[in-house]
Amino acid sequence: MNSTTHVAFVGLGYIGLPTAVVMANSGLRVTGVDVNAENVEKINRGVVTIVEPGLEEELAKALSSGNFSATTEQVHADAYIIAVPTPFTDDRNVDMKFIYSAAEAIAPLLEGNELVVLESTSPPLTTKKMADRILELRPDLRADVSEEEADDKTLFFAHCPERILPGKAMAELRSNDRIIGGQSAEATRRATAIYAHFCQGELLPTDDVTAEMAKLTENSFRDVNIAFANELSIISDKLGINVWELIDLANHHPRVNILQPGPGVGGHCIAVDPWFIVSAAPNESQLIHTARVVNDSKPQWVLDQVKEAAQRSSSRTIAVLGLAFKANIDDLRESPSLSIAIDIAQTFPGDEILVVEPNVAELPPSLGCFSNVRLANVDEALATAKVVALLVDHDEFKSIDPEALKSKEVIDTKGIWG
Repeated sequence: MNSTTHVAFVGLGYIGLPTAVVMANSGLRVTGVDVNAENVEKINRGVVTIVEPGLEEELAKALSSGNFSATTEQVHADAYIIAVPTPFTDDRNVDMKFIYSAAEAIAPLLEGNELVVLESTSPPLTTKKMADRILELRPDLRADVSEEEADDKTLFFAHCPERILPGKAMAELRSNDRIIGGQSAEATRRATAIYAHFCQGELLPTDDVTAEMAKLTENSFRDVNIAFANELSIISDKLGINVWELIDLANHHPRVNILQPGPGVGGHCIAVDPWFIVSAAPNESQLIHTARVVNDSKPQWVLDQVKEAAQRSSSRTIAVLGLAFKANIDDLRESPSLSIAIDIAQTFPGDEILVVEPNVAELPPSLGCFSNVRLANVDEALATAKVVALLVDHDEFKSIDPEALKSKEVIDTKGIWG
């Protein structure tokens, strides 16, 4: 793959847009494809559709170079990279509808000799299912899955999972190591050539199934460790111990590095990916399953803390600080903070709930539907509420003067106020 290679990047969300732009700024010709016409129109005007530091400048550069444009119509390209949502079903297996939709849009345009890469985090064998769907629609083509010599009717499939941190995407897209899992050696080689254009980290070759499992393993590792911290916070509260001091003391051991507790676990990766392992091997994944149960139960524990605080207070106003799943971003996917805010609104229908989320312009529909909830700024919330629930450690909340909290019932799930 050379600098004239045309890449169609399917899905321009939290992962897709930053990656497509970085690819374009590395010299590849990139067409971003997304079903959201409003977002496509904004992107082509240089308006970013997500909060990601540095993205606006990189988007402007990509557009002005002529290497990047966005469209709602699928195009023919030398390589396709699919970065669409992979939610789970009621039984916590992957919902393939978005992947299949992308495959069905690509299939009619294929001529042979194209590379199709799945970036979306997926359970083992998802890349094969995607390839099978394309080949079902195009029986005149075949997949390169062996060492046989490819011909002009051969397609190449790979899985190259993203592993970036929202808020640091523009740097980590370039600096992080990258797993390249092809269904064949040639598919791995072709995918490596694409990612080598912009990835300065090590490119790690493997097969597609191992690549799928590797991403799930990374996020499950973090989920298990966060569950330990969250369980410690619950135990410490029962024993009257300051969990933040406890963890700090324990982490002075040279071989101990306990993570920080919070209101739960959110985002589309850590809160979802472990369930894919559990669904693939339910009897063998007992520790991973337990960690998910611990982290999924933490929001209820926080709600119980709010209930107790409200009983001690005469106030009829509760301030909820933060909705995003992590600090300084606008991403609400699988956010425990959003879930807690909804539960508070339902639990206190006669109270005013002031939500402070500096990274969004309006409440999400799941919360905005409550008549007792409205979006407020920090100053108004602190001036009015007697109960304050800190759910996300945004920079705006770290700078709050502790004196402003002295007369209030405070639930600090992130330990930023001591």
